[in-house]
Amino acid sequence: MIPETLDALVARFAEFDAAVEVGIGRRPVVADALAETGTDVVATDRRVRTVPDSVRFVVDDVTDPDPSVYAGADLVYALNLPPELHRPALAAAREADAAFMFTTLGTDQPLVATERETLPAETLFVARG
Repeated sequence: MIPETLDALVARFAEFDAAVEVGIGRRPVVADALAETGTDVVATDRRVRTVPDSVRFVVDDVTDPDPSVYAGADLVYALNLPPELHRPALAAAREADAAFMFTTLGTDQPLVATERETLPAETLFVARG
């Protein structure tokens, strides 16, 4: 991820007090930088992943989410989210009464209603409603 994209994502997500990153994988850079701004960050993945000390990690599958993981979050976000996870991630965010924002895998289009925000070298999709 280029520094300008990282900075833009972190600046946008830092508007929220508590965030959950869905599917962190091996890319904790956004979660770490966001936590450094003072946002409380929980990272999830279907497998145990290593995350920085500033980020809390929880094993969770967004297709069968544990609502307690998302409770208290005001943002659920995902990076490079594959289309088959758009609706489940939105549902998890909605149940928590949280905003939902995500990026896709290159040319994938969102499968949920969104507004688009253009960032350096990236499009951020912000779920409507």
